[in-house]
Amino acid sequence: MDQDQPDMKKKEVPVQGIPPKKRPRWIKYAASTLIGLIAAYFLVLYPLPYYIYQPGSAEDIAPMITTAPGHPSDSGVFMLTTVGVMDANVVTYLWGKATHQEIRPKQKVLGNQTEEEYNQSQVYSMSSSQSNAILAAYHHLGIDFEYRVDSILVLHLIPGMPAASVLAVGDQLLKVDGTPLTKPDQLVNYLSGKKVGDQVKLTLRRGGKEMDAEVPLAYLPAEAGATGGEETRRVGMGITQAVMLTVLSKDEQERITIKAGDIGGPSAGLMFTLEIINRLLPEDIAKGHRIAGTGTIEESGKVGPIGGIQHKVVAADREGAEIFFAPKDENGYTNYSEALKQAEKIGTKMKIVPVSTLEDAIAYLKQLPDKASE
Repeated sequence: MDQDQPDMKKKEVPVQGIPPKKRPRWIKYAASTLIGLIAAYFLVLYPLPYYIYQPGSAEDIAPMITTAPGHPSDSGVFMLTTVGVMDANVVTYLWGKATHQEIRPKQKVLGNQTEEEYNQSQVYSMSSSQSNAILAAYHHLGIDFEYRVDSILVLHLIPGMPAASVLAVGDQLLKVDGTPLTKPDQLVNYLSGKKVGDQVKLTLRRGGKEMDAEVPLAYLPAEAGATGGEETRRVGMGITQAVMLTVLSKDEQERITIKAGDIGGPSAGLMFTLEIINRLLPEDIAKGHRIAGTGTIEESGKVGPIGGIQHKVVAADREGAEIFFAPKDENGYTNYSEALKQAEKIGTKMKIVPVSTLEDAIAYLKQLPDKASE
């Protein structure tokens, strides 16, 4: 045979009547199934480092607020609005791109926080928003109130510090060395008198259960720009804390509690305030209308900007809102303009109303005609 001739693929030739070998069918089926499972995993289950934002819900606030018996119900409705957020996979990412959804990198959203820390900060923001809403309503109505510290919330654990191996993000600290934590600066002040190596006993609530934990103390990381040796550094456990407060009116008939479920973030502050005022006054300040909106609230009544307002406009329109309160364009923020643009885009009849303070919203409601007379 010519040695320069290329190799030819050998064929199986029957020998003495024996047919060529064939692979069992189950091997083919198993291979196809395995390939399908791998493909499904990467398409549906494999997470991508993105969040997809879309319209969430517009929810009646009235069922979330509890007052003392005797306050009349109102025919008008105040609604908070939310943004829906989902983790992206290959399928949802491609769908989001095709339908022009808002897609944001997780790293940009989370910053230096873990997802757990970010979610906990959203829970705290909602709690603070509710407290500010009650305060703003009480100031508006001239109601006397007082504060009560419920717990100290663990928002962040400093890596390498003692608390990181004992506590968990979301723990609610109730006592230190047997003394109830009832003042905002109590824990910080107590630890300032301790030394490195000392231990403190904490009573905490985790997942609805109370437990005790002992945490040794160490030098906290040096602050940026700080000078001096260890003797000038503060001693602590290594947590970032937030004070969980309850605002109580001195008159029990005017006390308010809010339970908003798993909704996070501070953006429902304005709408909570309006519903609280509506609940405590004899008249219906919504005058029978369905009113949605968004915006943070400060104790002073100042309304602040929020994110995702274009999605909230869509959610409010779906629930039949007639009016939508949006934070006024101020200090480089353009919530009102974005809301107006989205309202025009979807062709809603819902009126977009800009507000910069609680008083702006109240003034608009006062001139609003009663729906029964329209």
